Amino acid sequence: MSNPDLTGAGWRKSTRSDANGGACVEVADLRNGVAVRDSKDKSGPTLAFDAQGWRTFVDSLKSN
Repeated sequence: MSNPDLTGAGWRKSTRSDANGGACVEVADLRNGVAVRDSKDKSGPTLAFDAQGWRTFVDSLKSN
């Protein structure tokens, strides 16, 4: 998924984020997928996945 419109995206912090300010990830549901960003750098880069790509990404994390 390339250059999705993130205007008005509803970002939420992952329940797996580090509680002491370390590894914090935010996720936003998009019309055609999901976007991910570093919560400490809200204006920084994002990763965007279509629905299948997101499932593959999450499944790969679960298997490690």
